[in-house]
Amino acid sequence: MPATAFRRYVGIDYSGARTPTDSLKGLRVYIAQTPGELPEEVLPPPGPRKYWSRRGVALWLAHLLKEDVPTIVGIDHSFSFPLRYFEVHQLEPDWYAFLEDFRAHWPTDEEHVYVDFVRDGLIGNGSAREGSPRWRRIAEERCKAKSVFHFDVQGSVAKSTHSGIPWLLYLHRQLGERVRFWPFDGWDIPAGRSAIVEAYPSMWRRGRVTPENMTDDQFDAYTIADWLRLADEDGRLQLALNPPLTPAERTVAEIEGWILGVGFAATREAHR
Repeated sequence: MPATAFRRYVGIDYSGARTPTDSLKGLRVYIAQTPGELPEEVLPPPGPRKYWSRRGVALWLAHLLKEDVPTIVGIDHSFSFPLRYFEVHQLEPDWYAFLEDFRAHWPTDEEHVYVDFVRDGLIGNGSAREGSPRWRRIAEERCKAKSVFHFDVQGSVAKSTHSGIPWLLYLHRQLGERVRFWPFDGWDIPAGRSAIVEAYPSMWRRGRVTPENMTDDQFDAYTIADWLRLADEDGRLQLALNPPLTPAERTVAEIEGWILGVGFAATREAHR
């Protein structure tokens, strides 16, 4: 077995429901602590909340990734928007500047804020930073995923994305150079460094059957963590981190982001 790049593998099935501090049944976290180990669910700290909140997950991740253990985290919401969004709103093609600008208009990490509050003009200035559901990133077109602006439909990631992006900015502010946001910080992840990547568990669930004792949300988080673990063990992860893109596509993806596994045979995996 080749040497692995990481020692821990985290899968997060995200949720854009309610507010940042609400306990969300659909927000699930699984972790495999070492290569060769099946993922286990991580529960929130003991307290009044039975399930994770978005704020709670962000604080937990910031603490986890400060440890000197190479960790890869897969989260199932989009990390950026289509290039068309940057063009229409005349934004510089820089992901970190995008995070700051988006958070200023969509403050969905603030107390008591629902995504729909911003959509309805009750807080923030979302109307100045809207997009069309016809706009899709290259990676979304390749794997037939829905647009980040396609709200209120089955399987939509719009609310998860619009509620999750400000927490990426929080993690960047907390962790700095400790963590690489892939591919915005580069396609190659230096040895010993942790990374946060965009995952699409539906792509990796093919051929798997949801265990009777797991909800779909639990199984999505489990699947992300397990795929990352297995792919790191057998060498597929390094292929996934360097998809076969043209130079022009790669330049666009460094602004739009990329879904890990799109662009190579990501669904061929070993099963346990």
